Amino acid sequence: MLLNGSEIIIECLKEQGVDTVFGYPGGAILNLYDELYKHKDEIHHVLTSHEQGAAHAADGYARSTGKVGVCLATSGPGATNLVTGIATAHMDSVPIIAITCNVALPLLGKDSFQEIDIAGITMPITKHNFIVKDVRDLAETIRRAFVIAKSGRPGPVLIDVPKDVTAPNNKCEYMPMKPIPVGRVKKNITPEALEGAVSLIKKSKKPVIFVGGGVVLSGAAKELKKFVDLVDAPVCDTLMGKGAFSGTDERYTGMLGMHGCKASNLSVSECDLLIAIGTRFSDRVLGNPDKFAKNAKVLQFDVDPAEINKNIITDHAIIGDVKETLSRLNKILEQQNHEKWVAQVKELSDKNPLKIPSEGLSGQFVVAETYRQTKGEAIITTEVGQHQMWAAQFYKYKKPRQLLTSGGLGTMGYGLGAAIGAATGNPGKRVINIAGDGCFRMNMNEMATASREKLPIIEIVINNHVLGMVRQWQTIFYEKRYSATVLDDGVDYVKLAEAMGATGIRVTSQEEFKSALKEALVSEKPVLIDCIIDSDDKVWPMVAPGAPINEFFKED
Repeated sequence: MLLNGSEIIIECLKEQGVDTVFGYPGGAILNLYDELYKHKDEIHHVLTSHEQGAAHAADGYARSTGKVGVCLATSGPGATNLVTGIATAHMDSVPIIAITCNVALPLLGKDSFQEIDIAGITMPITKHNFIVKDVRDLAETIRRAFVIAKSGRPGPVLIDVPKDVTAPNNKCEYMPMKPIPVGRVKKNITPEALEGAVSLIKKSKKPVIFVGGGVVLSGAAKELKKFVDLVDAPVCDTLMGKGAFSGTDERYTGMLGMHGCKASNLSVSECDLLIAIGTRFSDRVLGNPDKFAKNAKVLQFDVDPAEINKNIITDHAIIGDVKETLSRLNKILEQQNHEKWVAQVKELSDKNPLKIPSEGLSGQFVVAETYRQTKGEAIITTEVGQHQMWAAQFYKYKKPRQLLTSGGLGTMGYGLGAAIGAATGNPGKRVINIAGDGCFRMNMNEMATASREKLPIIEIVINNHVLGMVRQWQTIFYEKRYSATVLDDGVDYVKLAEAMGATGIRVTSQEEFKSALKEALVSEKPVLIDCIIDSDDKVWPMVAPGAPINEFFKED
């Protein structure tokens, strides 16, 4: 059948099972939006308040559902406004498709109105990008883009389409196709590679299993649990690996690295084998690479060969999908016994618990109380900063895809858009964004989107009237010269929320927060809770005065 470019784009999206897109219209993309209008019963379009919000929403949709997220933007500033969201997805290996429409072919390269080389701009932050200059190439390009986004190590792909390629009179033959299946990467998971891993595991007396986001992306939580049981080892994780191994399991020691738990860091320093699964060994984990896990051999499983020996030298590695790797190892690995070592690490955890300040409202209390009231079943999104670390430390993630956060790029303003994407993709599930007041200012306009879409997300603003993480560094390293980090300017977030159609509640005590959260959890509209805390709260919960976290949860 003969279809024009806009019709082909819509048919290809339907072909790929896309039922939701996030975006913002403009002149160059109007042909596509006109066609989208005709298919609004099949593809729901979420109009965000800003294109960056659309990119973050597509990202949150993808992370929470495991599907590919799709965002749309017009040429020029519309396209460039997607860049931060695309880079965020790229750093955290999130599969999104960004479709932009550029000026018409005769106007390319002439500094035309709202022209931008978005393919050139995004080349370093996408797995691949395309400029489609012929309508006959459009369907094949879109299909290929989805395969690239999903295969191997996932990531974002951008498709830029000049306006005349989408024009009503620019038609070509279109043949429907079923989605191309994407297989798991396993050609390097050889018997020799598996036996090498088994040999290291059998020789180990003090193994530690270190879990990253690759386990979440591959859907390998079940295989990981069996592997942990077979190896009989303590487990720590990265920020991106949260939920891949349950935070309620007795073998779990907490996050590793500069904002991690003391037991996790000490156990890695003392272990003789570090088994790293789907993690890139970021600088926030390693610190000084020369001193990291210096007593241990390193065994690494990763789908991306570029991650092997990049930041830390490994003794053995298996390159391939980690679900497939773990599944095969589980079939040949005999039961190991490290009872004394596991007990030793458990004692470290018991002696160095996370602590929640007993008095006053604090970020630690807010997150722990959120966990308690939601029974650990909510999808949590975050912005970036102190509140992000509290969200990682004090909420026990039981399942994959529960924590959506910008780990690699560290994008302030990410969480609210991601919450909109997660709530759209997971109707009926409770979605809560934990933010700082500095981050909330970045993209707070998306509260209007949540209201328009009737999404009952909860926006928790941990409000210390400063840029908390930056101020903390200024306290430690800059002799308390608080340059441009004080936000005590009288902004009323409750009124802002109400002006955008949400409910706003301000709290200043633990009891007020408990009550506000109970109210928010039964609300059918967005709710913002403005939590006023001390400006000098630090991300050092393990040495803070107060009750150990397990005692806090025992109160119920």
